[in-house]
Amino acid sequence: MRARALVAAALLGALISCKPPDNAPPPRSTLVVGLDVSGSFRQTPYFNEAVDFAALYIYAHLHGLNGLKQATDIFVGSLGGERPGQPKTFHPIQDLTEKTPDEIAASLRAWFPETDPITDYNGFFERLSVHIRRQNLVLAPLNVVMFTDGLPDFPGAGKLTTEARFGKVDMSPLEYLSRSVSLRVLYVRPQVAQNWERLVPHKRVRIWTQDADIMKGWRRHQLAGVPMEQQDSLLSWMNKIVDFRVRRGKII
Repeated sequence: MRARALVAAALLGALISCKPPDNAPPPRSTLVVGLDVSGSFRQTPYFNEAVDFAALYIYAHLHGLNGLKQATDIFVGSLGGERPGQPKTFHPIQDLTEKTPDEIAASLRAWFPETDPITDYNGFFERLSVHIRRQNLVLAPLNVVMFTDGLPDFPGAGKLTTEARFGKVDMSPLEYLSRSVSLRVLYVRPQVAQNWERLVPHKRVRIWTQDADIMKGWRRHQLAGVPMEQQDSLLSWMNKIVDFRVRRGKII
């Protein structure tokens, strides 16, 4: 009995010693936000509210509010361009710190005022991969969140079948970019969501989609005039509806 007690005490001591101090920095975690500024999404009634929600989402993860995972690195870029593969800027976390949600929303609108003719997911994934590697962030869990209608748009896309169109979405640059990669595709129609889950080739990347009609429900949980730090209902909704922990593999 005495031997067991000593072993138990030793294990307890080891656990205590492994516990990080209260003032320890949060674990490394990268959040990349992609905003679809193509005409097909900008002209929908969801675009402006998607920008407003993206600002709240970024702010909540920047500060780790209400148990949401705090992102130690955040990058914001646009989806698409004038031509496939066109380079675009990724705004870093330094452009977001010390800003309120309203100020972040204003920055998003100022950074991406143009309306791109195409939605180039492949170009976004490729540029994202290069950026993450250059920043030496390949070991940190990666959460990619795209605010988009989810429709792949490139020259000749209209002539392809649905299977071929979504089959051309190339997520291979993300597959081994980190030990944990999640892709969240928000503000899509139900059929488009299903196409991303079933038709877009992926192996290690975890895909989570959320319908546009569900996404607009966040406003019902927002309390007017209340600081984001005290928006418990909205933060809980954000955690359950957007940050749902999806398992690896395709959703059937």
